[in-house]
Amino acid sequence: MNVTSVSPLEALSRVLTDDMDRVNALIRTRMMSENAPRIPEVTAHLIEAGGKRIRPMLTLAAARLCGYEGEDHVKLAATVEFIHTATLLHDDVVDESGQRRGRPTANLLWDNKSSVLVGDYLFARAFQLMVEPGNLRALSILSNAAAVIAEGEVLQLTAAQNIATTEDTYMTVIRGKTAALFSAATQVGPVITGAPEEQVQAMFDYGDALGICFQIVDDYLDYGGAGTAIGKNLGDDFRERKLTLPVIRAIAAADASERAFWERTIARGQQDEGDLESAMALMEKHGALASTRQAALDWAARARAALAPLPAHPLKDMLADLSDFVVERVN
Repeated sequence: MNVTSVSPLEALSRVLTDDMDRVNALIRTRMMSENAPRIPEVTAHLIEAGGKRIRPMLTLAAARLCGYEGEDHVKLAATVEFIHTATLLHDDVVDESGQRRGRPTANLLWDNKSSVLVGDYLFARAFQLMVEPGNLRALSILSNAAAVIAEGEVLQLTAAQNIATTEDTYMTVIRGKTAALFSAATQVGPVITGAPEEQVQAMFDYGDALGICFQIVDDYLDYGGAGTAIGKNLGDDFRERKLTLPVIRAIAAADASERAFWERTIARGQQDEGDLESAMALMEKHGALASTRQAALDWAARARAALAPLPAHPLKDMLADLSDFVVERVN
């Protein structure tokens, strides 16, 4: 086999195959409901949709990298995936999305009520799972992440369509809605291992930087990528009037007429034919897409650097390569 043809994510998946099989089996068991068959129907639609399972793999990898030999990392990895799936169900309702991972969303196939309530059920299942290892600090990390995620979503809602939104607010939003679960996923690994505090902090910093990078890449690709490659339509963020990094940077550099354009299309939502192309032209004019791409590369480098205190291990190299893999889509 030519190892150069294997992506870092695939390499990680292969090394963690046995652990991930146990995680997936646990997810299938815990998403069942004797009394409400719609719960496994809705959950299976999203969980079996071909997601990369990056977050639970991060938990497994972080635990193994720090020398963990027990079984509780499987429960914590399943917890992370349940939290992630619950937030996706809720997000699609809030965003009124019709497509995720190239497939119709649950709220489109069923309805908003089902998506919200099944999301609530998965949050409850996540809390049941995170309690079972009996590690109070791991419980604190994951429960705090769930609260921060919700806080980030609410902040995004209140900042939406406000063209005065700053990069600081944007960073707070993506640290909440995306990076919080990445950093929790990586941090609980060394915590249940009883690893030195330096390693716990290193894994937190890695997950935080990787999550920020992941979200910035997604925001960049909404304007600079191919819709089929990212499982949604090009320009969805513009149509949904989201203040993502490329838009925020274009607005910051705008003259009076350009600011009027953003006020009309984003703040008031009056979008006409050709406005997406005009928005992208303004981003290009002010270098907003190029600087967003560079920001993603910078955060990937931070993630790689954060791993320095961790012991030498093949998984350490794979996690370092994963940070580069996340930004490959913007190259």
